[in-house]
Amino acid sequence: MADRNAPNCHLRLEWVYGYRGHQCRNNLYYTAAKEIVYFVAGVGVVYSPREHRQKFYLGHQDDIISLALHPERVLVATGQVGKEPYICVWDSYTVQTISILKDVHTHGIACLAFDLDGQRLVSVGLDSKNTICVWDWRKGKMLSMAPGHTDRIFDISWDLYQPNKLVSCGVKHIKFWSLCGNSLTPKRGVFGKTGDLQTILCLACARDEVTHSGALNGDIYVWKGINLIRTIQGAHAAGIFSMNACEEGFATGGRDGCVRLWDLNFKPITVIDLRETDQGYKGLSVRSVCWRGDHILVGTQDSEIFEIVVHERNKPFLIMQGHCEGELWALAVHPTKPLAMTGSDDRSVRIWSLIDHALIARCNMEEPIRCAAVSTDGIHLALGMKDGSFTVLRVRDMTEVVHIKDRKEAIHELKYSPDGTFLAVGSNDSSVDIYGVVQRYKKVGECVGSVSFITHMDWSSDSKYLQTNDGSGKRLFYKMPSGKEVTNKEELKGVQWASWTCVYGLEVNGIWPKYSDINDINSVDGNFNGQVLVTADDYGIVKLFRYPCLRKGAKFKKYLGHSAHVTNVRWSHDHQWVVSIGGADHSVFQWKFIPERKLKDAIHIAPQESLVDSNSDESDSDQSDVPELDSEIEQETQITYRRQVYKEDLPQLKEQCKEKRKSAASKRRERAPGNSIRLHFVHGYRGYDCRSNLFYTQTGEIVYHVAAVGVVYNRQQNTQRFYLGHDDDILCLAIHPLKDYVATGQVGRDSSIHIWDTETIKPLSVLKGYHQYGVCAVDFSADGKRLASVGIDDNHTIVLWDWKKGEKLSAVRGSKDKIFVVKVNPYMPDKLITAGIKHMKFWHRAGGGLIGRKGCIGAMGRTDTMMCAVYGWTEEMAFSGTSTGDVCIWRDLFLIKTVKAHDGPVFSMHALEKGFVTGGKDGVVALWDDTFERCLKTYAIKRAALAPGSKGLLLEDNPSIRAISLGHGHILVGTKNGEILEVDKSGPITLLVQGHMEGEVWGLATHPHLPICATVSDDKTLRIWDLSPSHCMLAVRKLKKGGRCCCFSPDGKALAVGLNDGSFLMVNADTLEDLVSFHHRKDVISEIRFSPGAGKYLAVASCDSFVDIYNVMSSKRVGICKGASSYITHMDWDIRGKLLQVNTGAKEQLFFEAPRGKRQTIPNLEVEKIGWASWTSVLGSCCEGIWPIIGEVTDVTASCLTSDSKVLATGDDFGFVKLFRFPAKGKFGKFKKYVAHSTHVTNVRWTHEDSLLVTVGGADTSLMLWTYEMEGHRESRQCDSEESDLDSEEDGGYDSDVTRENEINYTIKALSTNIRPMFGIKPHLQQKEPSLDERQGVVRGSRPPVSRALPQPEKLQTNNVGKKKRPIEDLVLELVFGYRGKDCRNNVHYLNDGADIIYHTASVGILYNVATGSQSFYQEHNDDILCLTVNQHPKFTNLVATGQETQQICQLQLLLSTCGMQ
Repeated sequence: MADRNAPNCHLRLEWVYGYRGHQCRNNLYYTAAKEIVYFVAGVGVVYSPREHRQKFYLGHQDDIISLALHPERVLVATGQVGKEPYICVWDSYTVQTISILKDVHTHGIACLAFDLDGQRLVSVGLDSKNTICVWDWRKGKMLSMAPGHTDRIFDISWDLYQPNKLVSCGVKHIKFWSLCGNSLTPKRGVFGKTGDLQTILCLACARDEVTHSGALNGDIYVWKGINLIRTIQGAHAAGIFSMNACEEGFATGGRDGCVRLWDLNFKPITVIDLRETDQGYKGLSVRSVCWRGDHILVGTQDSEIFEIVVHERNKPFLIMQGHCEGELWALAVHPTKPLAMTGSDDRSVRIWSLIDHALIARCNMEEPIRCAAVSTDGIHLALGMKDGSFTVLRVRDMTEVVHIKDRKEAIHELKYSPDGTFLAVGSNDSSVDIYGVVQRYKKVGECVGSVSFITHMDWSSDSKYLQTNDGSGKRLFYKMPSGKEVTNKEELKGVQWASWTCVYGLEVNGIWPKYSDINDINSVDGNFNGQVLVTADDYGIVKLFRYPCLRKGAKFKKYLGHSAHVTNVRWSHDHQWVVSIGGADHSVFQWKFIPERKLKDAIHIAPQESLVDSNSDESDSDQSDVPELDSEIEQETQITYRRQVYKEDLPQLKEQCKEKRKSAASKRRERAPGNSIRLHFVHGYRGYDCRSNLFYTQTGEIVYHVAAVGVVYNRQQNTQRFYLGHDDDILCLAIHPLKDYVATGQVGRDSSIHIWDTETIKPLSVLKGYHQYGVCAVDFSADGKRLASVGIDDNHTIVLWDWKKGEKLSAVRGSKDKIFVVKVNPYMPDKLITAGIKHMKFWHRAGGGLIGRKGCIGAMGRTDTMMCAVYGWTEEMAFSGTSTGDVCIWRDLFLIKTVKAHDGPVFSMHALEKGFVTGGKDGVVALWDDTFERCLKTYAIKRAALAPGSKGLLLEDNPSIRAISLGHGHILVGTKNGEILEVDKSGPITLLVQGHMEGEVWGLATHPHLPICATVSDDKTLRIWDLSPSHCMLAVRKLKKGGRCCCFSPDGKALAVGLNDGSFLMVNADTLEDLVSFHHRKDVISEIRFSPGAGKYLAVASCDSFVDIYNVMSSKRVGICKGASSYITHMDWDIRGKLLQVNTGAKEQLFFEAPRGKRQTIPNLEVEKIGWASWTSVLGSCCEGIWPIIGEVTDVTASCLTSDSKVLATGDDFGFVKLFRFPAKGKFGKFKKYVAHSTHVTNVRWTHEDSLLVTVGGADTSLMLWTYEMEGHRESRQCDSEESDLDSEEDGGYDSDVTRENEINYTIKALSTNIRPMFGIKPHLQQKEPSLDERQGVVRGSRPPVSRALPQPEKLQTNNVGKKKRPIEDLVLELVFGYRGKDCRNNVHYLNDGADIIYHTASVGILYNVATGSQSFYQEHNDDILCLTVNQHPKFTNLVATGQETQQICQLQLLLSTCGMQ
């Protein structure tokens, strides 16, 4: 029984006792179905009083603290606390999520409100700025956001009678907001002399710009516009927490325990004092009211919900109660009845009926209660207190039997012995006392083995032994009743335990995760009959394990609902229920236990919707450790796509090298070369870690990717066209349903997805800002409007885009493990599936989030690793290929059957009109009918089947298939080995494209007089490529080791290859057969070179810093060049074949004489005069300029000089190929650069007549051919991207004015104190008379630091309601002299056919009337305006946009010049 699978039984939440009244307001409403909606802990509850039934919304993963009801009263919005809190909008009938709003707030969501037609939702965050956010909640899109206030905001409401107006209130303020465009602008409420400035707790809007608000002192303040017009004094005796508006009028509830009803004009109707009613008590405080017709709902601070019928208002009906504030730790279950007892720090002990779902008794004690136990006969209830005492009560009438205090510290655990004679009491004094029940609880023994506080205890069935756990993680045993410690393990061998509530011990090892030493599991209870164990932990999770569970890291089922720590959990006496209690949420949850046999009937229990990643924790999987991953998949999961430096970092790196730039800019530098190169052909296809990335386009061309290039290949003409918009490895590719657009996703710090047209090769949209490190899967929806993508960040974030607008629609964390594929449902673009490591999830969109459900496997086995997935012929059918070779068939989220399809993983799958095609690691392509009943045909990829027109050779039979696509009567297949094949339906196979396999490619050599080149790579192959228009691989040979360098002999007949184990070969250049081989070194051979002319000598350089010189004819080593202090990187011969130039990893440039290898010292000037047979060196004065400014970060790995010695091509670690004029003297030469390789370019070579440049990429395994174009031959194209590192600063420089303006820094001012703070009150809105509070400095930032006004004498401080107000003088701007011309352009315009002129100066927009000479002003900016433009469109006459500078972002304000500048 010690398997580590999760148990097959299940818990279902049946009832929650409690209501969250503390620290929350206005969270209790009637729905349209007359049900009551509220929340407790992390659960939204819909309670039907008629049926006495609860439904639960479980979409949150932390405490819910705010709730709003949609005007139609069916939908509910709830907001939670947490680091990344979100808002859920859900349906109160079905309790399913409709929308998730996220990624904006931090800390928590304090208030929510829907607008009148329910289209928009406003939320207030708990962050330091109390950010206010307006959402289009159905789309999950934020419409507007603004900082709310510096202090807490308690309530927010839409003005239901004016569109786009909101009111918020809170600590010492009330603000009236207007929403205009996407900006929210506040105006502060003016308290004036009508009332005192104080904290406003709640509000309700009425007609005619009237707002009613409830204040902390119990008054109601009535506002008109932004001014306080009257107060209703003494409406309540203390703070008014809740105000609810309905058709009949308003209901208010306050801290004084009263509910008052008011008519629509706020005249009092009636008052209900709940403290005076039967159920009332002193200190009752109302937190929430809801008035509907003749019913009123009242929620109190102490977790009760009352329902009041208006005409019997003195008889409120108590419909829900729970523990009050304070931690809840004590839980016990009755031994024979369905009762649970709880006791809390609120000092009450309560008895709950698990059948009637009701509180049946409660009793208040003197002290906070920490633990409870019921005697075996069910007569006594013992309670352990926080002060070290314990009390025993009679269960039937709650009268006291005894009260004993023997300890000073809290009693945390007590238990009666199974035979009922003893009570063991464990305290935080680290001892257990034993009391005799019959002797009126006389102390009979004491156990003192522990060194820490006692946490858990269990008795043996015969009442002779006790085991304890303590805070230090020790498990100890004692003999009963004496309390003597048992150390002899033999004695304990046959002991049966009556209960199991200990967290330490062999039987419960499995509840602890592997490799952890934490003690976050608070409680355990074993159900011996059902062989299940339930645990409660600090993360709010209740888990089911098998019992016993012996091995660490066992799998489990987990259940969310409690928000913070779950302090205790127990099975009911008959194991029908589990009761769990929450510490901070002080709620009691009752779960129904559904054993295995029932589960079969209950397949309708769909998995609970979890927005919480159900994989946030190790398990919830139903399986034990999964079988070993297939080797290929394992390799792939270990690839990391993280880079030390990303191309996005280049601008910053260049900034850091500013000093170098300045010095470089002052020197005159050589221009960049006039000639250029253009990408012409790429050998390679990325198959080793990508799948399904190969498609036919509309016109029958083939689109795929390699390195950073999107390739469109024309198979008739054997030509390629390139999309060069990416600057790093492309990892995925998807094609639009119309087969004309393609989406590709790349690696990057903020990685981007490009959607581009395969005909014009132009980008249509670039999406970025959401994926970190890279994008590993993309898919278009069937209508082509949406795109789904998956990132390779740690959470594998899934994003759904409206790609044309470039807008993110929804996002969610996908999985901790790698996701391989995402597919959008062709019938419902709001649904998608993802598949990956042990992962198959079905998602549907809900606003800004996605809700995922795991595929339900049922009794069919375990979740395999899924490598590919497609949708079938109806919206609910889906198919996935597993790593074991099966195809899984899914209906909705249930697995209905599996079919064995391949040996080894199924990597690719494609759906056809009438069937499917699959490809796997076994190198077989299989065609299936539409139900996967029959395999119609298989094609094995074999050399024998290769058709004569193939562009290369198949490296091996049955290569692993990574991509399949159909079209034009053919099947297109991409393999792991980098080959693209076209399979004819009748069987022959044509090879179209191929490249190296996984492993870095370093070795490259071009033939001395033919258009061919050789490459050698870490994939252990040596290949010969045809560079003429046939572009194919001519020959390939497998080597015993990978290689890093190769070189043709001067006559082109032999080819030397250096291998990674220190040996090298010479082979026949045509047949690749061995001529001779040597093995003299242990380290990698890094460079190998024949001497020019007759090729008499061969120089072989290795990474152990020696160069060996061999005589080719005699095959003997004739010399060794010593003296290099690091590995050798480059080597060149002089024309005579007598001198070797060597570069090393320590950036040394050394010279040796052949054949003996004697070291020579040659001055720089002489080096230039020597005629070199080739130049591939990267050091020396001739190529000083090729090192970039950021040379510390990146290395120049290779260079090669044209035969006319004019242009030097280089490759570097950033994937750039650059062209310099030669010699490149002086630092930081100018260049042309080209991006196509993704990471380091390892080698570059010109062909013998300089017509082509050949480059190889390291990790991207590609071989690229570039045509060399002479000056004058230039078309417009993408790839001549950036001319040089230092843009043309020094070419003649700028005009002095331009230089000065370029150097103006607008940030300095913003960093000093902002003179007019953004959130202040405009002068014309501020109250002129500071109230007493303000003078005492209560309101921050509202009074000047030094006030010259004398304080008014105290006695004048009366409430000035009746007095006439003095008119407040205000300054009005009349005329402005000046115009900002010093650093702005194009900022004066005519308006109204030349009648007016508009311009700006300082922070004012000015409209000057030419005829009258008068000015009018736009004064909404609060800092210098820097730009202005007028809308030319006839539809928008007189619309002006101005942009200002500010600490935050540039704010654009639109001003209408005609309507008096608003």
